[in-house]
Amino acid sequence: MTAPATGRVRRRLTVRGTVQGVGFRPHVHRLAAEHALTGFVGNTADGVLIEVEGPLAEVRLFCAELAERPPPLASVTGIGHEDLPAAGTDDAFIIRATGHTAGRTQLPPDTATCADCLRELAAPADRRHRHPFVTCTHCGPRFTISTAMPYDRAATTMARFPLCPACAREYGDPLDRRFHAQPVACPDCGPRLSLVPAEGTGVRPARDAEALTAARALLAQGRIVAVKGLGGYHLACDATNPRAVATLRARKERGGKAFAVMCADLTTAERVAHVSAAERAFLTGPERPIVLLRARTAGDGPRLAGDIAPGSPHLGVLLPYTPVHTLLFGLPGDPPGPRALVMTSGNRSGEPIVTDDAEALIRLAGLADAWLTHDRAVAAPCDDSLLRVRPDGTAQLLRRSRGYVPRPLTLPVPVRPALAVGGDLKNALCLGEGDQAWFGPHIGDMGDLAALDAARRAETHLTALTGVAPRLIAADRHPGYHSAAHARRRATESGLPEPALVRHHHAHITSAMAEHGLDGTTPVIGVAFDGTGYGDDGTVWGGEILLADYTGYRRFAHLVPAPLPGGDTGVANPCRQALARLWAAGVDWTPDLPSVAACTETELTVLRRQLERQVACVPTSSMGRLFDAVSSLTGACHRAGHEAEAALALEALALRARDADSVEYPFGLAPGPRADPAPMLRALLADRRRGVPAPVLAARFHRGVAGAVTELCRRAREATGLTTVALTGGVFANALLEEDSTARLTADGFTVLRHCRVPPNDGGLALGQLMVAAHATGPARPR
Repeated sequence: MTAPATGRVRRRLTVRGTVQGVGFRPHVHRLAAEHALTGFVGNTADGVLIEVEGPLAEVRLFCAELAERPPPLASVTGIGHEDLPAAGTDDAFIIRATGHTAGRTQLPPDTATCADCLRELAAPADRRHRHPFVTCTHCGPRFTISTAMPYDRAATTMARFPLCPACAREYGDPLDRRFHAQPVACPDCGPRLSLVPAEGTGVRPARDAEALTAARALLAQGRIVAVKGLGGYHLACDATNPRAVATLRARKERGGKAFAVMCADLTTAERVAHVSAAERAFLTGPERPIVLLRARTAGDGPRLAGDIAPGSPHLGVLLPYTPVHTLLFGLPGDPPGPRALVMTSGNRSGEPIVTDDAEALIRLAGLADAWLTHDRAVAAPCDDSLLRVRPDGTAQLLRRSRGYVPRPLTLPVPVRPALAVGGDLKNALCLGEGDQAWFGPHIGDMGDLAALDAARRAETHLTALTGVAPRLIAADRHPGYHSAAHARRRATESGLPEPALVRHHHAHITSAMAEHGLDGTTPVIGVAFDGTGYGDDGTVWGGEILLADYTGYRRFAHLVPAPLPGGDTGVANPCRQALARLWAAGVDWTPDLPSVAACTETELTVLRRQLERQVACVPTSSMGRLFDAVSSLTGACHRAGHEAEAALALEALALRARDADSVEYPFGLAPGPRADPAPMLRALLADRRRGVPAPVLAARFHRGVAGAVTELCRRAREATGLTTVALTGGVFANALLEEDSTARLTADGFTVLRHCRVPPNDGGLALGQLMVAAHATGPARPR
């Protein structure tokens, strides 16, 4: 940059990344004031546009500091520079109004209430004392209130709340923390809380502070309250009250599925669970996900009800992330209430989370005793995110939603504008164009009309925020998937080509490749273990070793198949799966086996005939189904009320004896190669008959699977020279298996790809579909 004779220069900067909704423009305004520069800053369709004018040295310092210290929630992916002639016409540095045009600006996710806002919330002298919607440029709702881009108040659900004079002054003051904070409000001009009791509760409707007091009292009495959060409703009850927890479980028809627990503060969380330094960082970070922790069996903290997480090795814990949550637990001097609350999605089993207030009164009737609601609309449903923290401090996201959506992923190779609709379980869509991909929020299971409608709305919302106009749609190849049918309807309605259909396990592997920045020029050894995926031969796959890149795959090895009696309906009966596995292995059904004892005589007779005649018995190579079978053989779980219940119970057993010994049950290697579980099953049953405890059996099985993974990957390396292994699929949400497999493979010289920012289960499937479909002229084919 050469300064003119006057010594003044002008420079235009275009800033890309997550730069809207994070206080970027006020930050730039303050930075320009520090250097006495004139010019302007404004939002554009593609980010933030800045022009600064002043002495050369000051402009250079401004540009350097802009790159080095952006606002806390900003993420700058690039800054373009252009020299302009000095104008000399600006009197000051201003923030320009935003014009609403389509673009690709990155909107930040919703974030937890910051420390400054929490201090104001608790300060009696502050005008936002006890304001349930206190927020600033560094925290609060973003994604769930945005209706369009660029991000301005008029394009949020806060548009219906005009600013009062005091808030307007803060909004317009460059030195204020709320300068151009779009959700800003106060008790005089912001949303209002209401408590709506169900009939027969004997509670009167209430507003604002009285609503919170009444809701806290109801929770203390063991009642269930529907609480409206950032991305929809939760159902809350006292987590220490066994009757309340049992009532909520029965009303929601949740079976034995674990509940998440919101603790009032970190101290309470550390009293109910073991919390490492890394886990503490995730619990208290701006994303505030549910973190899977090891529950304490004793301590001086709240004693949680025994059936919060029955059969699970983990306890899902989260901390308050909105002012409403903080006030619900109470400030100093408030009447006491529960310090730990069950906080589960506000829906009936199998349905998406409820966001609409009128709909909540209908769909949650009979579940809730009262509704703690407010009049700020939710623009997009967004369930809580879920993760576990590994011993090395890295996290594995198991559900990518609030706090992470719509944060984009940078792709290693560009893709055509495309929409991938994901699978039928743990559904989440993915939009991509160029080197960016955006996940939508967690939808859930697609077997319900409400879920399909939620998926359509999620796509419409994400498309509006990203500006991506899909020219291609991708879906799973399974012929019976609701998500694939949805993709076909979507293509027809939009005049797009027939959807590109991607094999389930190929998508799992390419999802891991994309997350780790692989360009696909070299295939990987993909270990894809899950419960169900449609295979090339029409059978159910799920224990696969594929050699894969973005253009195709070859099935190198797999688990020896066994019949799945009853197909998908048989998944709920691990005892039957166990007997089918024994039948395939040539092992007799003796009366001493737990799986035999769990079945009636009639059931055993019918099952034997099914297997002998191969009636309604789909062959499956699924590793998930093998975990179910072994869960029953160890006595951990014979009937499953929800997905992965049997596998979780088996993992919980194994964790109790992970260090008891180093024995591992052997898998045979049949031609193919195929991993044959028959030797493992015989060894397990022999140990059981010798009186080896069930936890030791479970731990030896886990080690045996890790050993089989390592051996099959060695054989793939010998055959191909490939040395990178991707561990993917829902089975690798199992901490024991993932950690043991990773340690063995790494020690053997492999580079191991593990999921971190993208779920290993079907919640990450859409990214893999996107990568495969966008790099093919048609559906990906086996090689």
